[in-house]
Amino acid sequence: MFVQIRKWTVTEGNADKIIERFKKKPDQGPSLIEQREGFIGRELLQKNVRRGEEEVVMIVRWESEEAWKAWEKSPEHIAGHKNKIKEHGGKPPKPDYVIAMEHGSYTVVE
Repeated sequence: MFVQIRKWTVTEGNADKIIERFKKKPDQGPSLIEQREGFIGRELLQKNVRRGEEEVVMIVRWESEEAWKAWEKSPEHIAGHKNKIKEHGGKPPKPDYVIAMEHGSYTVVE
């Protein structure tokens, strides 16, 4: 199994904006990533407010690194990022409330 972890540190009161962007929307059916071969699932975690900051962690599980790479290179995934960049004048959007974003990819060994 292959796992991606993304962590956002945001200003107090803004964790819901990250959660809303990535949470499942049952009334819209499965998202593109959920329909992707090799996708296992994802979880969103929220840490309580500390020093005026909140944290949101997203864990995405894939059957393999190859399945994740296929998603990253897919036309659907690329188009989604291009649309966001286009909407924000050619620059990748970084909302003011995002203090930091970290990410990592891991192979599950046990």
